[in-house]
Formats: sequence, structure tokens, C-alpha cells
Amino acid sequence: MSDADPRSLARERTRLSWRRTALGLAGGAVAGARLLQEVVGPAAWLLALAGLTAALLVARFARRRHEADPSVAQAGGRLVTTVAVGTLLVGVAALVVLLALATDRVSVL
Repeated sequence: MSDADPRSLARERTRLSWRRTALGLAGGAVAGARLLQEVVGPAAWLLALAGLTAALLVARFARRRHEADPSVAQAGGRLVTTVAVGTLLVGVAALVVLLALATDRVSVL
């Protein structure tokens, strides 16, 4: 059995999960830009840049949160809420674009 403090292990798992979230956000931004390039042109790479910036911000704030004094109770609600709302907004925007493209194609047919 390990003598490691379960709280420190939980903090480490949380740090790693935020790192995976930032990497996923960065990968999704680049993949989305690649897929949208044919639809919106070079503006897709501006969107990718915004996604990469968001990924860097998530990684930065998560790191700062992790490096804070562990004896101080940290409320993670702001970071979680910000990432969730941002993801929701990107998803809604993508849905609007897809629906607009679908209605344009249906009206052409």
C-alpha cells in the first residue's frame, strides 16, 4: 500500500485532467479549422487561433490553480463554468453554421 496522501493524488489527477482538457481543446480547434477551411476559407484559421488561445488560457489558469497553496480551499467553479459555457457557445455556433449550410443546400436542390 502506498503512503501517499490521497488529497495530493486527487490534486494530481485534477491537474492531469485539466491538461487533457487543454490539449483536447487545442486539437479540436486545429481539426475544426481544417474541416471548416473549405466552407469559410481562411477565417477558419482565425477561429483555430481563438481556440488555441482558449486552450492556452485553460492550461494557464489550471496550472495557477494547481500551484496555489493546497491548504487553502479552492473553489474550482469559475474555471469549470467558464470552460463549460465556452464549449457550449462554440457548439451552438457550429450548429447554427451547419443548419445554415443545410438550408442553403436544400434551397439549391
